[in-house]
Amino acid sequence: MRRPRIRTAGRTPAALAGAVPGPAFEITFDGRPVRALPGQSIAAALWVASVLTWRTTRVNGRPRGAFCGIGSCFDCLATVNGQPNRRACLLPARPGDVVTSQEGDGHAGLDR
Repeated sequence: MRRPRIRTAGRTPAALAGAVPGPAFEITFDGRPVRALPGQSIAAALWVASVLTWRTTRVNGRPRGAFCGIGSCFDCLATVNGQPNRRACLLPARPGDVVTSQEGDGHAGLDR
């Protein structure tokens, strides 16, 4: 029987890689503050904050979030700083970013 691994400070991915991220900053998701680190994608920051879905599909309104994590599938689309259809898995989080859930094609309520 295998013993469960205990994650200690020396066994975190950041410690194993020798990464020393800069100071955390804040973005907002649907009005709530979310902590992010330099170099993190918006999707990664949302995952760490336990947000797993941030858009709904056009046809059936099904929830979606990050799926492939490399920008191929477009499941991670979000509205960022007022711009719809941004791939959250590819977009680096920046201090003060405003991320909102996206419904359908992301253009509802926007001036075209």
